[in-house]
Amino acid sequence: MQKRVSSSELGTVVPLSPEQADFVRRHATSPIVRIHLLGRMRASTVRHADVMPRGRKARALLACLCLANGAFVSRSRLAVMLWDRVPDFQARASFRQAFRELTVAFGDLADALLIADRDKVRLDTSVCWIDAVALLSEESFSDKVARGKLADLCKGELLEDLDHVSGAFDRWVLNERTAFTEKLRAMLEGKLDEADDSGVKPSDREDISRRLITFDETHERASRTLMRALADRNERVQALAEYKRLSEAMRRAFDAEPSPETRALYEAIRACANYDDGDAPPAGPVQQKPPKFEPPAPKRSHRRVGVMPFVPMDATVDNNLAVQVAQEVAAALARFRWFDVVAPTALTRGLTPTFVSDVELRRQDLDYVVDGSVLSSRGHYRISVRLLDLTTDATPVWSSTFEIAVDRLDLLDERVTAPIVAQIDPVLLYIEGQPKKRNVDDDALGCVMRALPLLNTMEREKYDEAGDLIARALELESRNPIVLAWAAYWRVYHIGQGWAADPAGEAKTALEYAALATQLDPGNAESLAIYGHIQAFLHKDIKAALEAFEHALRLNRNLPFVYALNAVSCCYAGDPDTALERIKRCRELTGETSQFWLFHNPASIAYLMKKMYEEAFEVARRVVGGTPAYGNGYKPLIAALGHLRRRKEAKPYIERLLAIEPGFSVKRFGEVYPFHRDSDRAHYMDGLRRAGVPEA
Repeated sequence: MQKRVSSSELGTVVPLSPEQADFVRRHATSPIVRIHLLGRMRASTVRHADVMPRGRKARALLACLCLANGAFVSRSRLAVMLWDRVPDFQARASFRQAFRELTVAFGDLADALLIADRDKVRLDTSVCWIDAVALLSEESFSDKVARGKLADLCKGELLEDLDHVSGAFDRWVLNERTAFTEKLRAMLEGKLDEADDSGVKPSDREDISRRLITFDETHERASRTLMRALADRNERVQALAEYKRLSEAMRRAFDAEPSPETRALYEAIRACANYDDGDAPPAGPVQQKPPKFEPPAPKRSHRRVGVMPFVPMDATVDNNLAVQVAQEVAAALARFRWFDVVAPTALTRGLTPTFVSDVELRRQDLDYVVDGSVLSSRGHYRISVRLLDLTTDATPVWSSTFEIAVDRLDLLDERVTAPIVAQIDPVLLYIEGQPKKRNVDDDALGCVMRALPLLNTMEREKYDEAGDLIARALELESRNPIVLAWAAYWRVYHIGQGWAADPAGEAKTALEYAALATQLDPGNAESLAIYGHIQAFLHKDIKAALEAFEHALRLNRNLPFVYALNAVSCCYAGDPDTALERIKRCRELTGETSQFWLFHNPASIAYLMKKMYEEAFEVARRVVGGTPAYGNGYKPLIAALGHLRRRKEAKPYIERLLAIEPGFSVKRFGEVYPFHRDSDRAHYMDGLRRAGVPEA
């Protein structure tokens, strides 16, 4: 139910009278504002004055009004969409501010463009030229110009610079992008049907087919139409070149060749050629040509994960919801850097709820597929998801079920999407890390993936083997940001476990590698988290660390690894409460995990700082029980036992720690541990001392 606001809350300019506004609209022979939604969003007047608001929320508001096609949109709906994590009254106030910003940006044109009352607003699109709308309708105030620029308009993604405005807005954008893509494809294919009519001039057929090829470079029917059009104009060289282009595009995308029909057209055009273009037969005696050297196709290092459109399992589930869930999973997975993601719009199903065969999916060069279904039951949606390994005959390797109340779809990202992708990521890394999964020297990322399980044991021999694999990866790709980040990360625990012969030198190298990784790929949240952890743990720059973690969480809020390392830095900064919140989010995303030491050891430190010694001991006991070779796991456990006056119980743990790190002492701990507050360091050291750790 929409909420009404008082007239004092409108925050709108004084509108033109109905007669004045109607006069402006009826006499507008050209648009007064041009708005681009494809690619980078921008808006300008006919005199090229920039009228795009600066704020992202105001731009998102304008995008919503543009795609409403001139219809009124509820103020409350827009407020909830753009400010989905704040109370209603705050969302309404923020909406008024954004609407005011949009009004100011439009300036004198606001009266003619924006119509508002206390409950709803709209943009008068009859006096606007909007590229996405014009592209689909091919109608504008200057139709010839719009058609001529069609290919250029196809290149940009709808609202590509407005990701991560809010969870609800991101879902809306995904739906709009899907609808736009489907409508554009349908429109272009309809034009192609007209172009196949023999009565259409070759130049027009060429123009229409090139539009569709710009949109989809592997569209065979468009390529055949183009080849015929070129041949009809006696431009057979270009027609044969188009076949070559299509063949290369299909080989890249699907590892497939053009269909027999397309090949037959190519052969027919070749047969009619009366020249030798390198492909057509020569006029004189046939001479044997040496075979052309075909360089091997480049080996891709990233694994490819396809996300199938999810299946609605009963009539009460809207198909759009099922598609939306799949799209959000794909969008969230795309933020992880270990693998490339193929979105649901690029994968299709047959007439039945089952997906096409794994053979067909492998033809699209996929290694894994995420498949799912949505069922409605007793006021809840039940979303079942599974991960299939296509390299082993579509073997299911992970599955889970998530539930969300029908009336709480605003929590879809937090309750469903985030846990799905957070759980898929470690499964993929575990599978790819198995020794027999890939050849030893296949690629750099393969080496790193095989190193991770060895690294996570924290056992000296296996840790050194992981270091050898990472060194091999650096030899293969010295500027791969993922390889650099994990080469830096390996050095953190090599130092932390007391194994480094030159701790200062390794700390310097670790920071250099991590900094270079973030420069090469600024959007990699994992690299930023490693950089932040190195700044905090090895270089004691807590401020730089927290800034890096804040940026990393903006990039990917579904990566438990970031939360875990951030929790450690929060402890160093003297903020154990935030550290526990970060660990709680880890648990929500992943549940119990084989990397318990990484995701839960920060909790034991935080509990120790809060003087919750029993809780600190219990968590730390589980950490060292699961990863007994992890030296830093013993330190909060021993300190907690010291504060609990359980010196005898602490003795065997101290002996194990000294076996891992022989030089460990209370004094050494105080020198190297990066607590920002002296009181936190003194409290920790006092616990170690009371437990019986050597003083020096």
